[in-house]
Amino acid sequence: MTLRKAKLVTAAAMPAEPTQARRFSKARAAQSTALLEDYAELIADLHDTAGEARPTDIARRLGVSHATAIKNVARLKREGLATSKPYRGIFLTSEGNALAQRVRSRHRLVVEVLLALGIPAETAEQDAEGIEHHVSAVTLVAFDRFLKRSR
Repeated sequence: MTLRKAKLVTAAAMPAEPTQARRFSKARAAQSTALLEDYAELIADLHDTAGEARPTDIARRLGVSHATAIKNVARLKREGLATSKPYRGIFLTSEGNALAQRVRSRHRLVVEVLLALGIPAETAEQDAEGIEHHVSAVTLVAFDRFLKRSR
């Protein structure tokens, strides 16, 4: 294919500006909430397995600095998703717990679909960490339907 033809094909395949803007806007919004979702999910997991969620544990598990963990926990608090008590760690509010449960559910569904497609387990878990924040409700329903048919 010539360079000119490649440019024409690319230009023809571009969506209308409002459509493309909507798509990018959705992706930016998902990126903005992804951190909150990861922190909420991890805090819930730490409470379930270790009985507490300390900033040090959060930082280590997410592979970030202690200062970064503190900054993001502060954001969770501002959003009404978490509270903390001196010497007691971080606690999710009812809204934070609901968010963590939604994220866990999305994560498990995405992993199940990837496994059903033959993706190795570790790769499925890694890929789900990104996909879970960007997948739409429509796609989740389709994933669920797919899994029910494949069983």
